[in-house]
Amino acid sequence: MPENDKFYTLKGYALIEGNAITSSMEDYLEMIHRIHTGGEAVRISTLAERLNVKPSSATKMVGNLKKQGLVLSEKYSYITLTDAGDELGKYLVFRHDTLHSFLCYINKSKNELEQVEKIEHFVNAETVRNIKKLLDGLIE
Repeated sequence: MPENDKFYTLKGYALIEGNAITSSMEDYLEMIHRIHTGGEAVRISTLAERLNVKPSSATKMVGNLKKQGLVLSEKYSYITLTDAGDELGKYLVFRHDTLHSFLCYINKSKNELEQVEKIEHFVNAETVRNIKKLLDGLIE
């Protein structure tokens, strides 16, 4: 079997790619970006409500994002994005929206949120860009 045809477990691929943040961290960062660009102040309570998690879970995850240099946050204060967090957040929203549009198009539906949430972390940036190009050609 050629070297590039080796199979790995999902965790094995993640280790090879050296992902700095987890899928859960991506979900939180995406939502922080959505809330922020929507003009709202980003608070732990708002974030927890939007993601249907406990505030303690949101607090812990924001701490993890802060350690990665993606957000700034102080206790009882707003959560803000760093430049790196803003850039990654924009991409995560783009990825989500592109996949959602694609799945709605091929399934002739209006809402594929659950399916997008389940797969978005496993599609690389090149594939997302190519799906977007395909959609731009199909939907005029």
